Amino acid sequence: MTLLSLEHGWLGSPSEVSWPSMDLMDGSLELNPFIKFRSFLWSYQNAVKNGFTDSEFVDLVSRLDDSIKQVDGTSFSHTPFDSYSDLNSSIGRRGSLWIKNETGNVSGSHKARHLFGLALHFEVDGVPSDNPLAIASCGNAALGAAVVAKAVNRPLLVHVPEWADPVILSHLSDLGAEIRICERREEEQGDPCFLRFREAVDRGAIPFGCQGTENIFTIDGGRTLGFELAQDWKSNGYIPEHLFIQVGGGALASSVIQALNTALDLGVLENLPSFHAVQSAGCAPLNRAFNIVASLEDPFEGLDSDDPMWAWENPNSVATGILDDVVYDWKPIVWAMLQMGGSPVIASEEAITKAHQLVHSHTDISPCITGTSGLAGVITNHENGLLDTDSHVAVLITGTER
Repeated sequence: MTLLSLEHGWLGSPSEVSWPSMDLMDGSLELNPFIKFRSFLWSYQNAVKNGFTDSEFVDLVSRLDDSIKQVDGTSFSHTPFDSYSDLNSSIGRRGSLWIKNETGNVSGSHKARHLFGLALHFEVDGVPSDNPLAIASCGNAALGAAVVAKAVNRPLLVHVPEWADPVILSHLSDLGAEIRICERREEEQGDPCFLRFREAVDRGAIPFGCQGTENIFTIDGGRTLGFELAQDWKSNGYIPEHLFIQVGGGALASSVIQALNTALDLGVLENLPSFHAVQSAGCAPLNRAFNIVASLEDPFEGLDSDDPMWAWENPNSVATGILDDVVYDWKPIVWAMLQMGGSPVIASEEAITKAHQLVHSHTDISPCITGTSGLAGVITNHENGLLDTDSHVAVLITGTER
């Protein structure tokens, strides 16, 4: 197996760690994943090095999680993983369709996992509480950051585009975030929000977003979702043949991939599903990068270069949460598709809209259209004859309708 390094965005797990014991796992679905899987967290390893006892770290997580609940009304717990036969049939498939539902998580999406993981690092490492945090986002990541920042009493700078949703801006303001509207400057290339975010970081703010390229430890907390999936599959007694994950900046997919590979290395899982990264036809820089790397004589060697990834011109899609013009954490994702099998999926606007409608009409989940875009990948591959009708498939639904 060709391995990646920190320079590729691969955080991985500490050495000499083991999967939580069965007495902890049995009946523990409500247990905070940052407690259940703490030995895999680099914040835990740093805490132990800094003199924390195990119980002191657990107390820290519990205290911060209580603060999260006071702010958001929700705390961290193992999110549902269920089969949806009606939805599966509506697509025209047999087999099974499993959904990991993150819509009931803190702030209504998976994003807070990444940010709570960062907050633990700040607490363990003694980062001054008056040092501002910074993020570039106008959606779920910004809301997750604002909830966590308020809970840990740290100032937050949120860089948003001119077209940001007024409802979300109002919510961010209520949570105490400092909102900075970012206009595109003349002859400027790239996302103006991300450019202003980097300027803030250059002035001393701490990256508090969901890009592993800006703060690798955002992957730390994100991996809890992948660890939960491994537990779900082990409990079910079988592993899906295909896993579809929507990709914007890439931290979600990268985190899940890294966690699942840890579970594989430890023998918790015997194999991994084929992995498919889903993007919209109106913004597909990952597909372009994958094709460049896959065409090389040694594709894995191609991951040492940054050249295959550059900004997509004029990103456009109804799934606005995956409109990142650059997939920042692209290398682990491309590696996974090469190593695990699978390929990128380019979903049309029709497929993205259809996925959203089908989830609302055939389940009790109420997700946003970005949150269901992974399912659009299933629909696309099914309609193109690229997915065995009898196969077992898993998708992530990641954001609530607002």
